[in-house]
Amino acid sequence: MANTGTGRLYIVATPIGNLGDLSPRAREILQRCTLIAAEDTRHTGILLQHFSIPTPMVSLREHNERERAAELIERMQAGAAVALVSDAGTPAISDPGYALVCAAALAGLEIIAVPGPCAAIAALSIAALPTLRFCFEGFLPTREAARRARLAELSREERTLIFYESPHRLAEMLEDCAAILGKERAAVIARELTKLHESVYRGALAELCVRAAQEKDLTRGEIVLVIAGASAQPAAGTGEELDRVLRVLLEQLPLKQAAGLAAKLTGTRDNEAYKRALQLKVRTPSQ
Repeated sequence: MANTGTGRLYIVATPIGNLGDLSPRAREILQRCTLIAAEDTRHTGILLQHFSIPTPMVSLREHNERERAAELIERMQAGAAVALVSDAGTPAISDPGYALVCAAALAGLEIIAVPGPCAAIAALSIAALPTLRFCFEGFLPTREAARRARLAELSREERTLIFYESPHRLAEMLEDCAAILGKERAAVIARELTKLHESVYRGALAELCVRAAQEKDLTRGEIVLVIAGASAQPAAGTGEELDRVLRVLLEQLPLKQAAGLAAKLTGTRDNEAYKRALQLKVRTPSQ
């Protein structure tokens, strides 16, 4: 039987779709703890009702996490065992929980992981892309300029890349990925993992762009995008690499800012990147 002694915070992973994925240990912790801090008490209430778990809940959302964390720390210091859950998957992974975990650590409370489902790892495990080294980026910025700038920073990353994305932004994101990372870069869209309509789409980024624009299923559901890392990098500052990065950045950023970022990304000298940016800008005055 699990020991749910006083002054503890349990980080409990819950199913991302299939309720059968709740582990026996997670179920026991949720049954025996003093209190459950849930991202959405209505959503978690469905899970608890399914497993006949009567433990009381309080909400812990993005907008109240810091205030609620202070309250929960006081309760744990007084002897409560608190279980933290998000709507799906592992708490604090692109979900609320980080502030509470930090506060508990600062307070010297014991923090215990109750591992289980995580959409990013689930998608990576079936992507058939390299898994030895990977980089989880969560959600990219919603604004196009910021999104493209971040992708440009990742363009030379050799580790497999994992992203979350909202279905209504997927088509735009894929277009940016194809333009900046390369149309032929291998990628996988994992949609509605562990759920009734789970589906996996594989192909080059250019091919996935077409599918996202044509298939209605890709406009709804939970999405994880896994993209192969960059191939071995060309020598720093090669003209081809510098031009590719500059063309993307100049579409969204002022010339000086684009040149500075391109210099960092390609290992080119600042003055050389600025001169080349001027040349490209003169050739495309409409941009």
